[in-house]
Amino acid sequence: MAKKEEIKKKLKKYGLSAIDKPKKTPKHKTKSHVVATVIDNKVKIIRFGAQGADTKPKRKNETKADAQKRASFKKRHAKNIAKGKSSGAYWSNKIKW
Repeated sequence: MAKKEEIKKKLKKYGLSAIDKPKKTPKHKTKSHVVATVIDNKVKIIRFGAQGADTKPKRKNETKADAQKRASFKKRHAKNIAKGKSSGAYWSNKIKW
């Protein structure tokens, strides 16, 4: 496991509350979220999601177009989503789609 001091330092630097807990980054130029995760006993910072992207989490009364958009994203990024926590696509799929 990564050293506790290293974890605390990274969390504080990026304003995160915990490992594997994403945070919105409205002032970042291109990415909408950031998350810290432990990969190979090292703390990694992963930025994901396009700033201003029109994504909507699944809901009861979603339109057919929204459902198609979600399915297209999942199909297009399936290999990267399967990589797990080390992939921005995994986090984007989990949080934004």
